[in-house]
Amino acid sequence: MTSFQELACAAGDIPTSGSIKSDTGDFLVDEIMPVQPAGEGEHLWMHIRKTSNNTDWVARQLALWAQVKPMDVGYAGLKDRHGVTSQWYSIHLPGKPDPDVAALQIEGVELLQHRRHNRKLKRGTLAGNRFDITVRELKGDISGLQARLQTVQQQGVPNYFGEQRFGHSLSNLAAAERMFNGERVRQHERGLFLSAARSWIFNQVLSQRVRAQNWNTHLPGDVFMLDGRSACFADDNSAEIESRLKSLDIHPTGPLWGRGTSMAQADCLQLENAIAQQFPVFCSGLEKAGMDQERRALRLRVKDLQWRIDNDVLQLSFALPAGSYATMVLREIING
Repeated sequence: MTSFQELACAAGDIPTSGSIKSDTGDFLVDEIMPVQPAGEGEHLWMHIRKTSNNTDWVARQLALWAQVKPMDVGYAGLKDRHGVTSQWYSIHLPGKPDPDVAALQIEGVELLQHRRHNRKLKRGTLAGNRFDITVRELKGDISGLQARLQTVQQQGVPNYFGEQRFGHSLSNLAAAERMFNGERVRQHERGLFLSAARSWIFNQVLSQRVRAQNWNTHLPGDVFMLDGRSACFADDNSAEIESRLKSLDIHPTGPLWGRGTSMAQADCLQLENAIAQQFPVFCSGLEKAGMDQERRALRLRVKDLQWRIDNDVLQLSFALPAGSYATMVLREIING
């Protein structure tokens, strides 16, 4: 397996370097939720700001505080431990009063608001995240940085799965291979390793298309996804495809490997199969595990991107849909 750093960068050589996450407050994340708690129900929803804590650790602390099982605490998505992040949690309290929220004391945790709701907060119940990021100690070509920011604003970035999905030194991929070869794993680890294997194949396909400079253009046999949607449609060679790609209305997609017949055809299918054949253990393992063929956009639209450069400090703000990675946006802008 290649290292994560060998995945192709659309920008080529980045002319500017800087220090990312040099201070806890330099990386701020706020969840964008598609629903708001109704005010009544069996679940207590808590909007929490956490500092230098990972999502799952806070969930376990909330379970201890509320005297419930860990499975009774829900959240929409995992957030990076390195920074200040705000996100919602839910606690299932059927027939029980709210715990004493004034007595909540968890290091690095601040309760912003709380309200009852009739449903548990489940993984994936998330519209996206807003990021405010400070990059310090800028060095290099500042005018080139400005140009690169404008390109990202207009064209988006490759929609790679972030490095954290694969574990330290790609340990989740090694564990996935052992699992596919018969090693027993815990149930919660199984999903993690399946996702890592699937994501790695996708990243390799995307990297190849970035090298070929067709990750954001039309390749015969492509499958396209509507921006901000999961709906896909196969290439029909219509005259509108190129203009819709340029306007970021649609994006080419890559495979999330699994059982079934791919929607891709022609050159696109040939490329994807050639990449997949490099990972036979992953492909057969994913199919045997019951994963079905799915698609993911190759391009990520960076919404509401704004920036300010003050001497050697870059301040960025932008929004991303659920399942995408701010680190992959930074990768196309700055050498960190």
